[in-house]
Order: sequence, then C-alpha cells, then structure tokens
Amino acid sequence: MKRRSRTPKARGLLLHERRLSSLGYGSIAGVDEAGRGPFAGPVVAGAVILKESDFAAEINDSKKLSPKKREKAYREILEKAIVGVGIVDEKTIDEVNILRATQKAMEIAIANLKVRPDYVIVDGRVRLATRCPIKCIIEGDSKSLSIAAASIIAKVTRDRLMVEYDRLYPQYGFARHKGYGTRRHKTALKNHGPSPIHRYSFRPVREL
Repeated sequence: MKRRSRTPKARGLLLHERRLSSLGYGSIAGVDEAGRGPFAGPVVAGAVILKESDFAAEINDSKKLSPKKREKAYREILEKAIVGVGIVDEKTIDEVNILRATQKAMEIAIANLKVRPDYVIVDGRVRLATRCPIKCIIEGDSKSLSIAAASIIAKVTRDRLMVEYDRLYPQYGFARHKGYGTRRHKTALKNHGPSPIHRYSFRPVREL
C-alpha cells in the first residue's frame, strides 16, 4: 500500500495499518458489515486491502457519509483496493441468528479477496474463523481507513440490493428505508404482512 494521503483525517485513519506494516505484515484487510439491524434483507460484509491510501473521495464510517459521497467513495475504492464481499440472506439469518450470519458474511468476504491477507482488522467484537491473525477494533470504521472502506463497500452493496427488492415489493418502501424499522416500514408491515425477504426471527416481524 502506498503511504500517501490527502488529509490529516485520512492519515489518522492509517495508524493501525502503519503499525501492522511496521511489524512486517504486508496485506492488511479491513472488514466491516452493513445490515445487522434491519427487519428485512441480507446482512452484507466488505473486506478491503488497500493498494494505496490517496483518495479524492472522503473515506470514513459509511454511516457518516451521504449516499452521494458513499457512491463516489465506492467507485474509487474499487479502483484502488482489493475488495471482497460476503452476503448472507434473510433465511440464513433466521436459521442461525444475526450474530452468526454476520460472522459468516465477514468470513465469505475475506475468502472472496483475490489476495490472501496477512492480517485482518475487523470492526467491533466478532470472532472469525480465519487463517491469519485478527484484531477487533471497537468503532473501527472511525479509526481505520481499511475498515472504513470496507464499511462503504458493504453499505453501498446492500443499499443497491434493497433498491432491487423495492422493485419486487414496492408496497414496503425498501428503496427508502433499506429494511430498517422506520415508522413507514412498520405501517407497511401492519398493512401488508411480512414479505418473503423479511427476517421472521426478528420480533417486530414475528409478532405479525
């Protein structure tokens, strides 16, 4: 990974990567997820190995970026990083629970990287089955450029999927709320009942 960055913010987000590089680790993968809380749709994970750190777009926790900024960052990350994505659908979430489904999505994302990482840094406290060392970082998407990039990959990928689902089930408004428990979504659930992509193991859905 090239050691350039445009802003002090970006340089601050490289502290974990630089420390690991100084210890001799080459390919460092940041991992994060999107979609643990929604009532519907999959959980999606991103894994990112940066090839360089000089980004024109803002790279930060995806929740802190507007949709327009996320899309711009997403396109640039694909150009300047090695990216893996893992998707676990709502049926599997119901079968194994959301925590295990999140772990599975992250493991798939890592496995889908074209380069095997030497070290993995992951947002939050998640146990993963990996062949390399792993470090969990609380609020890692605000502390690591690699994890922030992974959060953007996961969020944009999932949002695009929910827009597609909105075309299949327009009565729920998935394109707008992406499956989260907004007032509009709860009203649609009461009026129409759950759709095939709702998570029946989640209480608000199960109670209907």
